Amino acid sequence: MSIIKEFKEFAMKGSLIEISVAFIMGAAFGKVTTALIDGVIMPIVGELTTGVDFKAMKYVLSEAQYDASGKILSPENAIQYGNFITIFIDFILVAFVMFLLIKMTNRFKSSEEKAGE
Repeated sequence: MSIIKEFKEFAMKGSLIEISVAFIMGAAFGKVTTALIDGVIMPIVGELTTGVDFKAMKYVLSEAQYDASGKILSPENAIQYGNFITIFIDFILVAFVMFLLIKMTNRFKSSEEKAGE
């Protein structure tokens, strides 16, 4: 029974709950950012680059092989570098927004410390 009690104490610590909430919020923030990237930013970037669809960009290593009836024998083998570009832009934007949030939080903390003195 001591293991169950010890686990309960561990699970109910405030820091663990805060980390869990932060993880869930981070996952939700990631979905919002991905929707922003896919739905707003990448179409604008595609338009600026004369209609290039980054997700469709790939380097084909070997073409798909079909038999006479059209049934696929082996799928296409390709390096999907366009998808990497999209995910990299997504990462840069998330990192930048997190930087701004941390910077804003630090500014509030320093102003509270100055007010306390």
